[in-house]
Amino acid sequence: MGRGDISKERDGSPERKCIATGESQPKNGLIRFVVGPDMLVFPDILGKLPGRGMYVSADRAALETAAKKGLFARSAKQPVKVDGNLVDEVEKQLVRRVVDLISLQRKAGKAVAGYEKVKGWLQMEEAEVLIQAVDGSGRGKSKLSTPHFGHYIGWLTADELGLAFGRQTVIHGALASGGLTSRVVEEAQRLKGVRINEGGNGHPKG
Repeated sequence: MGRGDISKERDGSPERKCIATGESQPKNGLIRFVVGPDMLVFPDILGKLPGRGMYVSADRAALETAAKKGLFARSAKQPVKVDGNLVDEVEKQLVRRVVDLISLQRKAGKAVAGYEKVKGWLQMEEAEVLIQAVDGSGRGKSKLSTPHFGHYIGWLTADELGLAFGRQTVIHGALASGGLTSRVVEEAQRLKGVRINEGGNGHPKG
């Protein structure tokens, strides 16, 4: 890893510089990219692939700027190939990551789905995270409130949540504290920045 790959650290969190904005921020707010043997740039969502990393803010506009203005080639200091669907691929991989993490929490008994179960967890203060499908009924979603000092995730579709919970579709879900919940929140925040805002992802009051 080259010296230019590492920026300063803030509160113990390693920071990297976004090649699109020039701003440094904690790694968990960025997407890492590497150049493969065929000189093709591809996303390293887990941050574990070998090679010198190039970082872009988890923001759709920043990603599109990096892809369209030759910033990956400038950062890599060599010609590289950038797929025209790179930003959509980042979004797809982030969705898969969030769905997989929620699924693991479900298998560990730290996630529930369905209005009544979620309502019960919220009432008993078992829930740390309220998850609601972006394409669910606004009226139905407004009946549940984000946990006090908790988190809200509202930009996954009912089909995507269905995959996470082993059902066809899911509108309401909740995560308990502990386990991988903090990772779910972290990855969901990256997805929120990359995903095109289709509306309906405002936080319920409560």
